[in-house]
Amino acid sequence: AVQLVESGGASVQAGGSLRLSCTASGYTYSGNCMGWFRQAPGKERELVAAVYTGAATTYYDDSVKGRFTISTDNAKSTLYLQMNSLKPEDTAMYYCAAEEGPIVGRYCTSGNWRASDWGQGTQVTVSS
Repeated sequence: AVQLVESGGASVQAGGSLRLSCTASGYTYSGNCMGWFRQAPGKERELVAAVYTGAATTYYDDSVKGRFTISTDNAKSTLYLQMNSLKPEDTAMYYCAAEEGPIVGRYCTSGNWRASDWGQGTQVTVSS
């Protein structure tokens, strides 16, 4: 069975940094779409960053470009999100997400990816 387990969420002050991790298991395709979504109270879940592992292409929401970096360690089957220069508006529950399949590379980094598999979430709180 597919499983995604996040860690790394915490409370930090504005300007600080955090690194989220997500360990994936149960995937069989060599190219997967993996990424991070977030949901703040009262708001819809939004895609923050995604990476297509088959080509190492990435997507970032405009609100995090230049501050967040998504990466993978294939040997460890782990996805990371390095978050720098954090702002109070980054406060949210962050969810690791993934999807595998032969055509996932066509839309993974389009910004419209909706994901099929989800982790349980890890809370990030940024105080001013």
